[in-house]
Amino acid sequence: MAPLMQRVLIIDPAPASVRLLSDLLRDIGPCQVWTAPDAGRGYALANQVNPHIIFVEQNAAVDGAAFTRKLRRSDLNCRKAPVIMVTSEATAATILGARDSGVHEFLRKPYTAKDLMRRLEAVTLRGRDWVEAVNYVGPDRRRFNSGDYTGPLKRGMDANETPEEGRILQALKILRAAITAIDIDPKQALRAMLTQAVELQAAAVAIKDANLKAAAARLHAKLTQASGRAVPKEELQTYLAELWTFAPGQDDGKDEGKGARAA
Repeated sequence: MAPLMQRVLIIDPAPASVRLLSDLLRDIGPCQVWTAPDAGRGYALANQVNPHIIFVEQNAAVDGAAFTRKLRRSDLNCRKAPVIMVTSEATAATILGARDSGVHEFLRKPYTAKDLMRRLEAVTLRGRDWVEAVNYVGPDRRRFNSGDYTGPLKRGMDANETPEEGRILQALKILRAAITAIDIDPKQALRAMLTQAVELQAAAVAIKDANLKAAAARLHAKLTQASGRAVPKEELQTYLAELWTFAPGQDDGKDEGKGARAA
């Protein structure tokens, strides 16, 4: 766990809370800790120090959910770093907001050293798939707050599809949402599409489907050649139409938020 928590960023306006968390972290293992009293300075520090783990407060002074959404959609090197939200405002709305902003774990105040250790173990030792969509960017939401969860899979439907079928279905759903959003959020839409092209190629290799691999590779090559420049929507539709035929079972292509490993 130690190599994955060498650089830690804490965003919290309360000096006493920062001191307590810093001391607990150093008791757990050797690490450098940077602190910021607000989200703006926290974001600047994140860009500067490239932290392994980020703790962000959620209260009236710091909007940890907004900070996380901004981080996830940024070009910072640490955009995928585990984020642990710390708050005493543990309402259902706050918890769901944290999950949907891209937070990895939720730590409720007051907490013990054991509570902290569980969250650190969850983000360092139990990796979660990354979801690069349009409406959501962050870790697989089905495993949110896994530091508190020790049971089996959370959804009965998890057993109804193979891992690769689920991977293909999710990639296709995100592609459908991305092409719809390309005029509204072109940067994230194209980034999501590029990521899903890679996901589909990996899934195709796993199931030994040369046709799917080739179709996904053509989309990937087209997006890569664009080098961040806008690609006409109609042109992308041609590449995507080929991919729709590879959907396992019935894929209705509806709401990305429901299909993208949401809950």
